[in-house]
Amino acid sequence: MQQHTSRRNVIAAVAGAAAAIGVPASPATAASSSPSSSSASSAFSSSYASGRAARARATALARRMTVEQKVGQLFVVEVYGQTADAEHAKNRELYGVATPAEVVAKYRPGGVIYFDARRGPDNVREPHQIATLSNGLQRAALRAGARIPLLVSIDQEGGSVVYRMLEPATQLPGNMALAATRSTRDARDSADVIGTELKAVGINQNYAPCADVNINPANPVIGVRSFGSDTALCAELVSAAVRGYHEGGVASAAKHFPGHGDTDTDSHTGLPVITHTREELDRIDLPPFRAAIRRGVDTIMTAHIVVPALDPSKAPATMSRPIVTGMLREELGFDGVIATDALDMGGATGDFPPDVAPVRAFQAGCDQLVLAPKLDTAFAAVLGAVRSGKISEKRLNESVIRILEHKLHRDLFPFPYVDEDRAVRVVGSRRHLAKARSITERTVTLIRNESGALPLSAAPRKVLVTGWGTAPLGNLARAVDARRDQSATTLETGTAPDAAKIAAARAAARDHDVTVVLTNAAAAGADKGVAQGKLVEALRATGKPVVAVAVRNPYDIQRFPHVPAYLATYSYGAPSMTALARALYGDVNPSGRLPVAVPSLSDPDRPLYPFGHGLSY
Repeated sequence: MQQHTSRRNVIAAVAGAAAAIGVPASPATAASSSPSSSSASSAFSSSYASGRAARARATALARRMTVEQKVGQLFVVEVYGQTADAEHAKNRELYGVATPAEVVAKYRPGGVIYFDARRGPDNVREPHQIATLSNGLQRAALRAGARIPLLVSIDQEGGSVVYRMLEPATQLPGNMALAATRSTRDARDSADVIGTELKAVGINQNYAPCADVNINPANPVIGVRSFGSDTALCAELVSAAVRGYHEGGVASAAKHFPGHGDTDTDSHTGLPVITHTREELDRIDLPPFRAAIRRGVDTIMTAHIVVPALDPSKAPATMSRPIVTGMLREELGFDGVIATDALDMGGATGDFPPDVAPVRAFQAGCDQLVLAPKLDTAFAAVLGAVRSGKISEKRLNESVIRILEHKLHRDLFPFPYVDEDRAVRVVGSRRHLAKARSITERTVTLIRNESGALPLSAAPRKVLVTGWGTAPLGNLARAVDARRDQSATTLETGTAPDAAKIAAARAAARDHDVTVVLTNAAAAGADKGVAQGKLVEALRATGKPVVAVAVRNPYDIQRFPHVPAYLATYSYGAPSMTALARALYGDVNPSGRLPVAVPSLSDPDRPLYPFGHGLSY
C-alpha cells in the first residue's frame, strides 16, 4: 500500500462519496484536497452535517442503498493486520479473504474496531502505521458498494485495564484515578488528549467513557474503569469526559447500559444478574447515563447483564426490548447510536448462538452489532430476518439512517482520511505528555501513614521494590534509582506468590532499608488475594519499613490493614509509577481522595476507610 493517499484516490473518493449524498464535487475541488487539509471536511460539516440537514442527507443516502448494503452498516468487525493490504491467516479463517481491505470490500461493514496484539489483530503498533491502516481501510470502503466511509472504533479508556494504544501514545491514569482528583477539568483534559490522538491516527469513535457506578468491591470486570461508587461524582465526570472526547474530535460512547457496577460476575465469561430495584437503578445506575445524554453523547453501549426489575423475562439487556427501546430510547429519550457490547462475549454467546444473537439485539433496538461471531452466519441471519419480514425494512432504515447521520456529524463525508506524518507529531506530543504527568500526579492517594513513615527522606538508602508486575516494578525502580543516593532492587513475586517467593522477598527485605510492595487486586480472588496479603505481612514482620501500594483497585489494604504506609495509584502504567516515586519522596504531596469506600474484610458493611478519605504530608 502506498504511504500516502494518492491524488487519483482522493479525487475518486471525494467524488464518489459526494455523489452518493447528492453533493457535487468537481475534479478541481477534489484535487485540491489532501490528507493534511481539513478545510473540505470543515466546510462540508458546516453545510451538511448539522441537525435536520444531516438527517435529510442520511435519509437520501439510505434510499439509494441496497438491503445488503444497509445490513452491512450494522456490523462492526475486527480485522487482522497492520496495513489494509497485509495478508493474515486469521482473516482467511474468519472471513474467507486474506486482507483487511478485502474484509471491508466483502461485507461493507459500517465500522471496524482496532485491537492490539494481546487479542490478536495487532492493528495498533505506532502512529504512522495506524494512520496508514485507517486510510487504507477508508479507501477500501469508499471503493465498495454505496461508498460509505467507516466508523473506526477502539476501546481506549485510559488506565491500565482497557486500553489498546501503548507508547508513544500518551498514557492517562484512567477513570477511578481521575475521580480521586475530584476534578472535572482533569477528566475533560484526559479525554481531550486521548481523543486528539485517536483522531490523528484515523480513529473516529472511542468506546468510552465507562459510566458504571462501581458499588461492588468484588466487581471483576469494572473496578478502576469506573469513576467510583458515588453516583453524583460519576455523573459529573462522565459528562466531563464526553465533552473532552468531543473537543478532541472523536465520538464518545457511554457504557455499559443500564449499569454494570454491582456484579461479581464477569460478562466476558458469564451472564451477571443485577438485582437492583427500579428505585435503586434510578438512584444509583442511571444518572451517569442521563448526564451523558444531556451532554450529547454519540453512542451508548449496552451490557450483557440481566436486570429483572427492568425485564422480568431475564433477557440480557443487549437482547431486551424493554431495556434498549423501552427505557433507553423512549424513557431516557436517547436518539443516538446504540451499540452492543461485543457479541462474542460469554454473556451473549451462552444462550444466543451466532444466528440468533445479532437478530435479537437488533430487534431489541440496537444499531451497531459489535464483533458478532461467525460473521457469515450473523450477516445472513440479519439479512434473512429482513427479507422474511421478521425485521421490517422501516426498522432497518431507522438504524441505518442513525448510523449515517452519525458519520455526517463526525465529518467523515466526503473526506475520511488523515495525514499520516501529522499523526506522528500529534501522538505523544510534549504538550500531551506534560498534561498527563500533571494530571497523574494529582491522582496519587495516601490512605495510611503511621508514625510519619512517608515521605522518605533524602538520606542514602537501599530500596527493595517487590510484589506484582515486572514492568511496573521496573518503572518504579528506575524512578527511585535516578534519585541521588538511592539504590533500588526489584524482585517480582507475581499475583499469587507461593511460600518460596514470599521467603525470598522476606530475606531480601532484611537486606534493604525500606521495601515498597506493589499489589494488584489483592482484595479479590480468595487464593491470589490471600497470597498477596501473606507477602505484605511477611515483609512487615521483618521490622523494616514497608510501604504497600495498590496499583489497581484501592481495596487491597483489606488484606493487610496494619501496614505502616499504604497508597493507591489506580493504575500501573509508567506515568503512575513515576508519580508514585515522586510522592514517596515528597516531591509530590499526595492530594487524591478515595472515590470508593474501602470496607473491612470481615465486615463488608463497616468501612476501613470511607469515601473521600485521603491524607497529605
